[in-house]
Amino acid sequence: MATSQPATSARLSRRSFLGAGLALGATTTLAAACGGGSSAGSGGGAKTLKFWDMPWGSPAYNTAGKKLTEAYAPAAGLPGASYQIIQWNNFVQTFSSAIVSSTGPAVSSGGGFQAFQFAAQGAIAYADNVVATFQKDGTLDDFLPGVIENMKTDKGYAAIPWQLDLRVWWYRKSILDSLGLQPPTTWDELLTVGKALAKKGYYGFGVGAGAGDNLGAHAMICMMINNGGGLFNPAGELDLVTDRNIEAMAFVRELANEKIIDPAAVSYTIDNETTQWKSKKFAVGINTPGLDNVTGDASGDLLVMGPMAGPHGDKGSLMFVNNIMMYRNTPSQQGSEAFVEYYIKNMKTYWEQNVDPAIPALKSIVALPAFQQQTQKLKVVSDWQPICKSYASLSNTLSPALAQIDGGQPLSEFTQRMLQGKTDPKTALQTLETALKAIVK
Repeated sequence: MATSQPATSARLSRRSFLGAGLALGATTTLAAACGGGSSAGSGGGAKTLKFWDMPWGSPAYNTAGKKLTEAYAPAAGLPGASYQIIQWNNFVQTFSSAIVSSTGPAVSSGGGFQAFQFAAQGAIAYADNVVATFQKDGTLDDFLPGVIENMKTDKGYAAIPWQLDLRVWWYRKSILDSLGLQPPTTWDELLTVGKALAKKGYYGFGVGAGAGDNLGAHAMICMMINNGGGLFNPAGELDLVTDRNIEAMAFVRELANEKIIDPAAVSYTIDNETTQWKSKKFAVGINTPGLDNVTGDASGDLLVMGPMAGPHGDKGSLMFVNNIMMYRNTPSQQGSEAFVEYYIKNMKTYWEQNVDPAIPALKSIVALPAFQQQTQKLKVVSDWQPICKSYASLSNTLSPALAQIDGGQPLSEFTQRMLQGKTDPKTALQTLETALKAIVK
């Protein structure tokens, strides 16, 4: 996608989550600031819904977003909408402060776990009415498999999905071809291919775990999911020290010891990773669906691999569901719902203009001619999206706990230990579980 800029990779890899710093203010404070359950906020009769959006791509994305918002023509008696860009730097503090002071948006995009965190604090207006409308008019059937379900909590739907950020395997065709290698389809093949690449100075598990780079941590979760494991058990409880997780991390340690993982990966930023892909030092690795856009690769040499089978035949990876959320502080809850319905049904403009590098949540957008030209993203949709799972992994429930985990120090430190290949996998998992239980409430 020509509109993507190198910084987009960094943005997308961090958009998917809120870090542990989201706990900014007590639940009671937020609930009180939001009117304790009232649909009407402190807008004092305001007739305009504030829609806050993030820079999800190049500036052309936000230009399109502003036009889409301003084109909204509400039904009689419902408020119109205004558009405001919220930068990713310190966005958690921006939203939290605005919610406490009742100056925040009625509707917004934002971090993938943001709605769950703010819902637990009493600030989110659940989207059940929107889901019911979509069920009646057929829009619900347009969502990709399992996407809407990611938004369901025991109190209702926390938000409405609009785009997806997945972690998928990529490879350099020219490098593998030059060595007579085929893209691996199993972990055993990955080890064999990785050893052959290492002998020639290439890396077959391209990741990074330096400052601000969470792709390495995501890769660890990918490997657990790929082996039928994960961070949580089906009951939604932290449960890391399992045979499948130990086996997955033992394999990562073997990759590190065979120099299939770059020894410098523990200090790589996302920009460093991009450089390694562009310089063709990384031959195989895990990244976002927009890696070819970020590296500017238009040659067809950087390709999405098919899912690999783990030792027991499992396939899978990690997916973040980015969403549009509504807040209880709004001039009109009915107006917020009407705007969200309009937005979801008309957001195809982003992909028609090629200004959004992510995967759309709707099948009808995937079918657009503009999206059909993006062959690698089509492979992500067809081969990867149906088998990807959230951070909740074996559980089907997303919760505020995920925001406390993703981007936090325990997972980062665990990833760096695993990439160095010097730590016993079981011990590392025990340490991680203990640290996560201390921060997850």
